[in-house]
Amino acid sequence: MSRPASITIDLPQLIALKADARGFSLLPRQPVHSLLSGRHASRLRGRGLAFEELRHYVQGDDVRTIDWKATARLRSPHVRVYSEERERPVLLVVDQRSPMFFGSQRTMKSVVAAELTALAAWRTLMSGDRTGGIVLGDDELVDLRPRGGRSAVLRLLHEVARLNQKLTTAAYSSPTVTLNAGLEAAARRAVHDYLVIVISDMHGADHDTQRLATRLAAHNDVLIVATYDPLGASLKNAPGMVAATADGPCPVPAGRGFPEAFRQTFQDVLSHWQHIFQALKVPVLPVSTSEPAVDQLRELFGRKL
Repeated sequence: MSRPASITIDLPQLIALKADARGFSLLPRQPVHSLLSGRHASRLRGRGLAFEELRHYVQGDDVRTIDWKATARLRSPHVRVYSEERERPVLLVVDQRSPMFFGSQRTMKSVVAAELTALAAWRTLMSGDRTGGIVLGDDELVDLRPRGGRSAVLRLLHEVARLNQKLTTAAYSSPTVTLNAGLEAAARRAVHDYLVIVISDMHGADHDTQRLATRLAAHNDVLIVATYDPLGASLKNAPGMVAATADGPCPVPAGRGFPEAFRQTFQDVLSHWQHIFQALKVPVLPVSTSEPAVDQLRELFGRKL
């Protein structure tokens, strides 16, 4: 069921989204060897196998699994049997800074990010994986180590809701916490074989962002969920229109050329980061404020479970 539009979201609303965390998987419609194969198929970083037992060799076994030391000791061919490690930690990097407090239609980018976090966290719990998070506020960064169980999801959602509630329409503030600070914290936390999901409008992304994304993607699977508002992609100006910025009010230029220049600038920035992340084999999934987050997830991932 869709949630009524609002400018903020609270913990009970995020908990209620558990009922919607079905009809999709954190596996997109890609082959099993794809970037996001995750815990349900072969892992990307090495074999991802756990030793189960040592048994006699039988015809058809892969000779590469023969344990030669055990074979010599026991005087008959023995193989090592492995089972695939299914569990993997999921780290959600969630942006709840002032630039996310914008929306022209159904809701705010910050609310969409919170909804996406809840849906991904509940889906992770249902899959039996561990849930952790890096939550960015204007003046604080919350770092939660991945843990199993419902309490880990509730702990993450509590922090997301708390920082979401701090966002107000009083004034646009310039965040002291940067996107790169969140990625740096994620890189320290996600050492190997994590699924890192960054949910942000990518405000403040720069050359250092590329370095940190490269570092994360070297040993983990990374997914960028880029939240955006349709008005932010295509702005039609009107006489007397004023934009709020960190440096104070700024008049929006008049004239027919501004909307096209604004749209082209937005597209250029988007194309730039898509190119960078594509080179790193990091998918970028756009999610709009204009439609329910769960509907967009089901469309993007589209696997019924």
